[in-house]
Amino acid sequence: DGRGYRDTDFKGNPFLVFFGYTHCPDICPTTLFEASEMLEALGDDAKRTRALFISVDPSRDTPTVMADYISAFNPRILGLTGDEASIAAAMKAYRVYAKKAPQPDGDYSMDHTAIVYLMDKTGRFVAPFNLKRAPAEAAADLRRYF
Repeated sequence: DGRGYRDTDFKGNPFLVFFGYTHCPDICPTTLFEASEMLEALGDDAKRTRALFISVDPSRDTPTVMADYISAFNPRILGLTGDEASIAAAMKAYRVYAKKAPQPDGDYSMDHTAIVYLMDKTGRFVAPFNLKRAPAEAAADLRRYF
């Protein structure tokens, strides 16, 4: 939506953070789908959390591209992108690895860290969050941090 966000904007409630990119063929859309299913399982409690999808490919993930891509998932998932320096700072803060992987056809994919970070109400890292389980189970686990 063109607004700027800071980590402090999400304090007060636990939230999830995942780094990826919109051209990802498998891990990113699967993770966002799993997060969407977990948020649905939370019901009204979904209002007490957010999931952030932060681009590691800002040259292709413009605000328009990100908004279109993220619209396919739960509205509690916020897609974030920015300039190279802003993305690099976010990646450094979360200790995320990302690197272009050139393809034979001249295109590229992105090798990147694929951890879902669980952040507590104060914005501090708690642990990697497992979305690879039944949505109700993941929702129950997240509720422990409300």
